[in-house]
Amino acid sequence: MAIHTSAIKRHRQSLKKRARNIDTKSKLRTLIKKARQAIEAKNQESAVNQIRAVNSALGTAVSKGIIKRNTASRWLSRLSSSASQMSTVG
Repeated sequence: MAIHTSAIKRHRQSLKKRARNIDTKSKLRTLIKKARQAIEAKNQESAVNQIRAVNSALGTAVSKGIIKRNTASRWLSRLSSSASQMSTVG
């Protein structure tokens, strides 16, 4: 790494940002997993609440530039469609 103060500061910032992004993605994956479990358990109320939480977290992640808009849309769409299949089948 370069020995310029600006490069050192930039590196420090990138490490902090990377840690924050990893943490946010991890929380997002956990929320998605909980929503899937609620859908598999055929718990309608819990599934709706979990999907709402996932939607909020996805919106935050997109606005911060952690994931892309289409990716978030795809994940939410898949969750919603599996939840709607649960309600029609069950």
